[in-house]
Amino acid sequence: MPFAKVETQSVDFPALERQILEFWDRTNAFEKRRAKNRGKKCWSFLDGPITANNPMGVHHAWGRTYKDAYQRYFAMTGHDERYQNGFDCQGLWVEVEVEKELGLSSKRDIENLVPGDRFASIDKFVRLCKERVDKFARVQTDQSIRLGMWMDWDRSDADWSKPPDDRKSYFTMSEENNYTIWGFLKKCHERGLVYRGFDSMPWCARCGVGISQMEMHEGYKFVAHKSVFVKFPLRGRTGESLLVWTTTPWTLSSNVAAAVNPDLAYLKVKHRDEIYYVAKGAFTTRRKEEEFKRKEWVEGVPKLKPIDQVFKEKGGFEIVGEVKGADMVGWQYDGPFDELPAQQHSAGYPEDLAEVVLRQKWAPAVTGREAHRVVAWADVGETEGTGIVHIAPGCGAEDFMLGKEQGIPPIAPLDEYGCFLPGFGELTGKSAVDPQTADWILFNLQQKNVLFASEKYPHSYPHCWRCKTELLFRLVDEWFIDMKWRDEIKAVVEQVTFLPESINGKARELDWLSNMGDWMISKKRFWGLALPIWVCDKCSAFDVIGSRDELKNRAISGWDQFEGKPPHRPWVDLVKVKCTRCDGTSSRIGDVGNPWLDAGIVPYSTMGYRKNRAEWEKWFPADFITECFPGQFRNWFYAILAMSTMMANRPPFKVLLGHGLVRDEHGEEMHKSKGNAIDFNEAAAKMGADVCRWLYCRNNPAQNLNFGYTVA
Repeated sequence: MPFAKVETQSVDFPALERQILEFWDRTNAFEKRRAKNRGKKCWSFLDGPITANNPMGVHHAWGRTYKDAYQRYFAMTGHDERYQNGFDCQGLWVEVEVEKELGLSSKRDIENLVPGDRFASIDKFVRLCKERVDKFARVQTDQSIRLGMWMDWDRSDADWSKPPDDRKSYFTMSEENNYTIWGFLKKCHERGLVYRGFDSMPWCARCGVGISQMEMHEGYKFVAHKSVFVKFPLRGRTGESLLVWTTTPWTLSSNVAAAVNPDLAYLKVKHRDEIYYVAKGAFTTRRKEEEFKRKEWVEGVPKLKPIDQVFKEKGGFEIVGEVKGADMVGWQYDGPFDELPAQQHSAGYPEDLAEVVLRQKWAPAVTGREAHRVVAWADVGETEGTGIVHIAPGCGAEDFMLGKEQGIPPIAPLDEYGCFLPGFGELTGKSAVDPQTADWILFNLQQKNVLFASEKYPHSYPHCWRCKTELLFRLVDEWFIDMKWRDEIKAVVEQVTFLPESINGKARELDWLSNMGDWMISKKRFWGLALPIWVCDKCSAFDVIGSRDELKNRAISGWDQFEGKPPHRPWVDLVKVKCTRCDGTSSRIGDVGNPWLDAGIVPYSTMGYRKNRAEWEKWFPADFITECFPGQFRNWFYAILAMSTMMANRPPFKVLLGHGLVRDEHGEEMHKSKGNAIDFNEAAAKMGADVCRWLYCRNNPAQNLNFGYTVA
């Protein structure tokens, strides 16, 4: 029998909801429901922590609606539940907002927050980050209650005055969460998986931090950069040059080699009285023509010209010969910035990097200028550029790997703020992302008569996922977990059910595990997990501390100042331990951890793994988790599965329900900058929380949801 139509035009849904919330509070409905099921069969739900950094938007409410609906269902079927909400607390996302509040623009500003006192400055900044987390955790708690979400909430001032470890919700900044991660990293270290490595990493100059492979996917934008065609005059071949193309002119300062594909044919193109070498296929390629036709383009950027047309417009050309790429290997050339001191430093630049190069035998003791030669690289193609790739091992991930294979010394030009180091002449102090720097480089190349042509080139380029600044590639030392044990994680993934089946969640996760690199776990920042890695100041050996007790037992100084404080910077940095390999003293590295470590450990830190193993076994693994799926296969899902594999070689959950993204009513991504983001409080006041919940529950979780007042 169909339901009778109910008149709703005059109903004030938000007012009714407030009455229901008041009724639940007055009758202690949640506590009674929970007490009725206590001691019965358990149904374990694990909450993926919401970042306590800003008020909730309507996009947060979708997942939280699912979480509440599933918990209510299993409560009605008579199951005992934990009802524990989680807050994600640490990391760059919080730091950036605190910087905005304080009007800071760089790490230098943070370190001088208390003028002249770096320690006090870091301490103050970390405290402000904690205060912001507490502020918005309380805001989000109130909003979640308004959504109708039943959890064991911290409600009173007395609740919120407790340290994070003693609250009802879990906080990833808690001591238990941080020390449990220490235990995970200790296990990795005992298997020889933790290592310090130099790598050319995507780097945010504004935040002063490296961006991991997991985070890289979050920030690509379609932009146009000034690209250049540059002559590399060949030594011993008068009047002949390689024609090289790059979209990052600043990297030419650090060029060490040029790569060709040994299997490609290269044309000898005569232009006026000079010979240029260009890949045969690249010479006539209609570059990005299909993208231009589809209008996948940057507004105001003209259509790209084929290289042969560029030559025609410069006075014409003649093809006078052809050579295989393999025959070009070994040719030497003059680089565009050979006059720089950095190019004339033996074994690479700067000095500390050159020492590593020689110690680890990456390259011989030759200068960048002496190393200039053509090398073979099968990955060189003909669809972009000239088919000859300029190689700067200090400025790109692939370049760095190729440089190590070929024994080419790396030149790393930038400091952590993205500015050129001393040793780069007039470039020193200039920002690599400043358009004026590119203009200076083009003018300099023109003065040297090696600039052949320039153009605006549209392409997808990575930006910082948090502050939206264009990324650079910078050679830095970071800490990694070697992921050679990925097959163990895959075996755990096979035991998990991914829903809905149509999104092929298991296949997506396995694909990520098959193709990801090693896990970069370090961040050169302030607010976050203090990585428990202590390095000897004498022999450079490192050790990983696995717990607070181990740190206390091994401490030789600094413990008195640290005792009684959570394991955060700067206080934990004071603790020194004795090196286990020599008579030296070991200090903690300054880095904090990748924030996905924080969220990945929660099946262990929130259920009693370290303190009450029987209680942990009662609730582990979780029966169910649910989160927005597009990015989480390489973020939380990956972290939680990997860390559980290392900790217990068991899946941390049985069933995962993924859901799509919330868009505006026209299907566009919601962004504050676009003016189409909707605050949850606004939606709850205007249309009611139950209308929001109805929208979420009726939508196919595999599809994105268009949210707006007109559609609703």
